[in-house]
Amino acid sequence: MPARRSHRLIRVGTALAAVGLLAAAPADSPVNVPEPAGLHEGVQQGYTPKTLSGAVVVDIAALDALMPKQPLLIDVALADRKPANFPADRPWLPAHRSVPGAVWMPNAGAAPLDPVREDLFLKRVEALTGGDKAKPIVTFCHPDCWGSWNAGKRLVRQGYTAVHWFPDGIEGWQDKHETAVVREDPEWARKPVSAGER
Repeated sequence: MPARRSHRLIRVGTALAAVGLLAAAPADSPVNVPEPAGLHEGVQQGYTPKTLSGAVVVDIAALDALMPKQPLLIDVALADRKPANFPADRPWLPAHRSVPGAVWMPNAGAAPLDPVREDLFLKRVEALTGGDKAKPIVTFCHPDCWGSWNAGKRLVRQGYTAVHWFPDGIEGWQDKHETAVVREDPEWARKPVSAGER
């Protein structure tokens, strides 16, 4: 077989294999991730849908436009973990940087979430909104974070009508603005007693 024809067959075969791989792309590819019927119960880090039914998906420009309305900003990013090789004789003092004014409730977007913690999350949002279900709320964490999607979904299910999901998260904010060190919400930081511990 001539070398030129052999190279052409290799190129055609490679192209067909690439098409086959695209057709067999996993459901969690960045191209098209469907919304789950309920909360996402897998790992929190991964490709997310482009939509959140009942909520408004915002980019940084839309978030900037929303800020004069003083939305409740809910950061559900996980707290930094102490490295295994961190020196035992040094204090572990991580600083969580976020959108200024955000209320940080680490891991509040987990699913499943202990019912006591879920109840606390909903009570904190109710308190922080003054019971106004039409108050703008923005949920976020880091890019490709199901936790912020779940947090928004929980609020939509509770009848909040101005839920906004900011999928670009802290890094998306930081691309244009300064971040600030925020502390964990004091009510969230207290470990509530679960029903099984009473």
